[in-house]
Amino acid sequence: MSPTVRTPAVRTDFPYGTTHEDVRIPLADGTLLYARVWRPVTDEPVPALLEYLPYRLTDWTAPRDHQRHPWYAGHGYASVRVDVRGHGNSEGLPGDEYDATELADGVEVIDWLAAQPWCTGKVGMFGISWGGFNALQLAALAPAPLAAIVTVCSSDDRYDNDVHYMGGSVLAVDMHAWAATMLAFVCRPPDPAYVGSAWREMWLRRLDAVEPFLHTWLDHQTRDAYWKHGSVSEEYGAIRAAVLAVGGWHDPYRDTVLRLVEHLDPGRVRGLIGPWSHQYPDRGLPPGPAIGFLQETLRWWDQHLKGRETGVMDEPLLRSWISGSHPPATVYPELPGRWVGDRAWPSPNVTPTPYAFQGEPVVVNSPQHTGLDAGRFFPFGNDADLPPDQRDEDARSACFDFRVTGDFRVTGDFRVADEAAGQAAGSASGIEILGRPRVRLRLRADAPAGQVIARLCDVAPDGSSTLVTRGVLNLSARHGRDRIDPWPQGATEDVTFELNGIGHAFPPGHRIRLAVSSAYWPWIWPQARSAGFTLDPAGSSLDLPVRTPAEADTEAISFEPPEQAEPLGVSFPATLDEERPERLVVRDVAQGVWRLEVDPRYGGSRFYPDGLEFSEDARETYTIQERDPLSAHTLSRWEIRLHRPDLAWDTRVETRSEIRCDADDFIATDEVICRVGEEIVHHRTWEKRIPRTAG
Repeated sequence: MSPTVRTPAVRTDFPYGTTHEDVRIPLADGTLLYARVWRPVTDEPVPALLEYLPYRLTDWTAPRDHQRHPWYAGHGYASVRVDVRGHGNSEGLPGDEYDATELADGVEVIDWLAAQPWCTGKVGMFGISWGGFNALQLAALAPAPLAAIVTVCSSDDRYDNDVHYMGGSVLAVDMHAWAATMLAFVCRPPDPAYVGSAWREMWLRRLDAVEPFLHTWLDHQTRDAYWKHGSVSEEYGAIRAAVLAVGGWHDPYRDTVLRLVEHLDPGRVRGLIGPWSHQYPDRGLPPGPAIGFLQETLRWWDQHLKGRETGVMDEPLLRSWISGSHPPATVYPELPGRWVGDRAWPSPNVTPTPYAFQGEPVVVNSPQHTGLDAGRFFPFGNDADLPPDQRDEDARSACFDFRVTGDFRVTGDFRVADEAAGQAAGSASGIEILGRPRVRLRLRADAPAGQVIARLCDVAPDGSSTLVTRGVLNLSARHGRDRIDPWPQGATEDVTFELNGIGHAFPPGHRIRLAVSSAYWPWIWPQARSAGFTLDPAGSSLDLPVRTPAEADTEAISFEPPEQAEPLGVSFPATLDEERPERLVVRDVAQGVWRLEVDPRYGGSRFYPDGLEFSEDARETYTIQERDPLSAHTLSRWEIRLHRPDLAWDTRVETRSEIRCDADDFIATDEVICRVGEEIVHHRTWEKRIPRTAG
């Protein structure tokens, strides 16, 4: 039975009264970054906490910011939210994500905070996604005041664990969707309520500097110096701050937590992975259970910024949620499961247990629309985020099953390669795994390029198939992500790759399924000349990270109920528009064309207490013909309006971004139109052909 749903409690009875003000932080080149500072009412200096990202503190992240920054201030910290240069109400021109300027500015901000009379000189940094990325990256630059960070849903490897590439393959679904989103986001104007009459000049200079991220990302199709910049995996030892790394099993970046607890000094790192999506774990968004994350981070800050012994470093190195088996669904308010702790990683409680495939060689040439039931790359807690029943996807793949029995006898198409290991791994309650499964596949291919996708599924007695985890390998990247090695025509090779990390329990009577396909649209952009491959079960195997119950499991791992500060008071107006589906699949039966239409639902229309009326509308479309990899097409449209009736200020941003391809190139087309009232103040288009190298 699932735990009781935990919705965040609102707290107002803090140890300290709080105050806040908006300030401008000066940089050495004269640029002023816009910041909001919440502080406790006290005459004593306190440590500072920094959240630093481009998502506009006066509107887009304001509701989320208001849940946590005042909470930290009420517990004795100066909590500071800063917009990156060229975004929101900060001066300067926008650059690429995590570029050298952004990081250098971040170091200056940290030093400025430490020098304020209300600060003790110690600074912590926290953030989710972009803010979690640059928290890690700034920690690797090791500015002296930065003593601790909390990085949530972030990555240590910008190439292979971000929105751009997966297993060396181009991520169609978020390579494009996020580039298109950022094109719309960066074109939003500064707000005259905060910057005054300078807003228009700032906006036009900013618009003239905009270049679509997509072009740069597609120009670098292997893991070259561009991607190594900002990837802390290049030198984990550069990080000197204490690191609390947090992820969710339904977030694409969760493997970073496993790598950080493996590679950082265990005296300075702790890891936490729950059942969550791409959200802070206290927000109560599905899947839960939510936890008292703010209280948990307060223990971290008190330990490392105030020198108080809170016991946080006595916790296991890695605390993980093991999800119980559950039927397939696109949303779960909460998942069944339990918390476990491991005091080392790799853990002595986890045994890589190999299972060898059986059967005759099988040709795998999946229809190009295989992958339409993959779910959202970035689940945010919406109703259609997670993968539905995988039976249709399994039918388009080569599947290898084995049954889970109480005494771990194995039947079906699998056998245990090492029977003794299999007996040790099993229990009357089934099989628990924790970590990254690994597959070894013996393949023969006749084309120089292609990809292989492996999905691990939990198949119930009624045949329903729940996706557990998955992995991808671009065959030209089989010898390294930094190189391109075409597959020799007709050659047979063994390839090995890992699936994304997971904690999951398979119960007796279920089957563990490994499904192998050669296509996965729209997650993975199809290779131009791919013709599938032949998989030889002889020499192919799956390694499961089987976790046996350990003494650590007797430790009580628990968290306080979630709580937050008083909400900002944003309202969401009702409209007469018919609500469209979040994810809609349309099939043209005669033409064999499949179209996925997605409403990302980042927030929609809302009214802010300061009088701002903000609306956004986005639509993503992914189209493919089931037997033609060159038919792949992605399209993203955005419309954003920022309106202040009291100031007679009305601005609109419209963007259109699409990618097509032929055998040799990606063809990217982008358009931006910006209006003040009915006046078009900026209109620009780009069209660029980018050679398909690894992609």
